[in-house]
Amino acid sequence: MKPGNLDAATVEGFGKEWDKFTQEALSAVEREQLFAQYFSLIDWSKKPKRVLDMGCGSGRWDALVAPLVNELVAADASAVALAVAKRNVSAPNVSFVECSAETLPFPDEHFDLIFSLGVLHHVPDTQAAIGSLACKIAPGGLLLLYLYYAFDNRPVWFRGIWKLSDLLRRCVSKLPFFARYVLSQIIALFVYWPLARIAKHLPVPASWPLKFYADRSFYVMRTDALDRFGTKLEKRFTKQQIVAMLEAVHLEDIRFLDSAPYWVCVASKPL
Repeated sequence: MKPGNLDAATVEGFGKEWDKFTQEALSAVEREQLFAQYFSLIDWSKKPKRVLDMGCGSGRWDALVAPLVNELVAADASAVALAVAKRNVSAPNVSFVECSAETLPFPDEHFDLIFSLGVLHHVPDTQAAIGSLACKIAPGGLLLLYLYYAFDNRPVWFRGIWKLSDLLRRCVSKLPFFARYVLSQIIALFVYWPLARIAKHLPVPASWPLKFYADRSFYVMRTDALDRFGTKLEKRFTKQQIVAMLEAVHLEDIRFLDSAPYWVCVASKPL
């Protein structure tokens, strides 16, 4: 695929990640719990007809979205990831397309709902990618996004810990994939697991690091540790920056999830 607004090494890395963590080991209960968190801003009773998952990865959301919509397109820039998604999702109303946000082979105003979760903070120009997706949304349609937050709702000490972890990420992400995988699993075992289990069993404050994983399985922690520390290109945004990017492409009625993961938001295209 022609690179465009993509980082080739990042696309390749995510293909290898989803080939390693296909999400087939993710339990149905936990998948539904995660789905409820990420998609709680969507009213499925309105049943959008045409839906796009931009950056579908393993297709872990598509198996749950497919029964709720008429047509679902699972798109990803990685052919390896798409191969995994095809194995995981067999619904007859789902099609698969290898493309980026800028090269979607659909006319403007085609989709009633586009969701892109944990994807656009890994492209060189996030604003341009959002603009490309906004063009594909029909009037009255929705864009559901999850972009890494810039810890704008966290105390100073929390941001300090993140800066240290980000230095580690910058080093780990430069290594060959096998080394990235091994080190990320060590981090999952000795950092994610103990902090998450402390949060599960003790009354820790809301700002406790990795509290989001208190009720998550070790498989999810292993997956996310590789995602977090194995990816070279990562951006983070404040709530205000996300609002500005969405308003710049004329989306409105912007609403944010008021709990982790931050920041999940939804915006609509004017009629």
